Amino acid sequence: MSELEIKQNNSSEVKPNASVKEKLQIPYAVLCELTHRCPLSCPYCSNPVELEMKSKEIDTETWKRALSEAVKIGILQAHFSGGEPTARKDLEELIQHASSIGLYTNLITSGVLITEERLKKFYDAGLDHVQVSIQDTDPENSEKIAGYKGHAKKLHTCGLIRKVGLPLTVNAVMHRQNLHNLKSMIDLAVELDAERLEVAQVQYYGWALKNQTTFSPTKKQLDSATEIVEKARVRLKGILAIDYVVPDYYAKRPKSCMGGWGRQFLNITPAGKVLPCHAAESLNFLEFDNIKDKPLSWIWENSDAFNRFRGTSWMPEPCQSCDRKEIDWGGCRCQAFALTGNENATDPTCEFSPYRNVLDEPLSNVGKEEIPEFIYRKINVRKPLNGIGHNSNKSPKS
Repeated sequence: MSELEIKQNNSSEVKPNASVKEKLQIPYAVLCELTHRCPLSCPYCSNPVELEMKSKEIDTETWKRALSEAVKIGILQAHFSGGEPTARKDLEELIQHASSIGLYTNLITSGVLITEERLKKFYDAGLDHVQVSIQDTDPENSEKIAGYKGHAKKLHTCGLIRKVGLPLTVNAVMHRQNLHNLKSMIDLAVELDAERLEVAQVQYYGWALKNQTTFSPTKKQLDSATEIVEKARVRLKGILAIDYVVPDYYAKRPKSCMGGWGRQFLNITPAGKVLPCHAAESLNFLEFDNIKDKPLSWIWENSDAFNRFRGTSWMPEPCQSCDRKEIDWGGCRCQAFALTGNENATDPTCEFSPYRNVLDEPLSNVGKEEIPEFIYRKINVRKPLNGIGHNSNKSPKS
């Protein structure tokens, strides 16, 4: 995730169900993955490897009911994402509904399917903010990473966003293949009149895990990037806010993933499954309740999936005795499971984790191994077109 722009934190507590041992907080954001359809094929995509087909997508009325239920449990923000959310013909209606019930609305988009006419409709419907992904400042490399020839269209869309008066965040997913252009990415964000730039290093789940060797930056690249960001923050203070996410594998302590499992955030998939985070389906032993079958409030308070790693009682040592256990909440469960096969394990990115050694080999080989070709995000297996990716410039059917 995209990384979400959080405007406000609502930390009020609700009375938990008797079966829930941990105190419940009111979630303040819902990520609405409207579809997995997307013209891009980004090999670091945060969508699950098993993508949902259009036929499985929940309908307009179900989404509107989910948004209304979100407000009832205290959620303040709705982030419309995908895939490419503008592939849904009902996006204007969903934005209008969310806005009418008091939700802050954010559109997370590739920008390649948006026309000026439709953008005005989003604005009139009450859209508050737009976040556009840009893969690189070099057009050729940008299109190679995206698997789609649409770099110029992205830049044009950013201009349209500012033209209609909407705030803009540029989301720059950075990695070994584009970190050399970080300075120009910062300059581009200023040129596009963005309010915020998210310099988000690739996090290795789903598709990105399949491409880990291709994306992993060297320590030299990471140190250089950190220095560039720190200097830019000083130079551009009051002009451009810069969020900076370092790759987990180089960290000494785990990040507070989603502010803690089942504490602040929930995700609804295109098929209506409700998740504690966008990567949670990688924990294939969990069963996730569906908004079509149960109220959102019940799922948040009572579902086995949300309560599985909520709070601290599930934690093993050394987490259980750690003074940071209510700061990082044990780190990322999806990452721990992917790297160790043990969902309860201390996140290997922690220097005190008994599994820290699983990162030694991949980190020691960064910059030494032959870089493989991208494994592109795809629903169906297709041959690459023109050495770019599996997609052409044909828009997905809506």
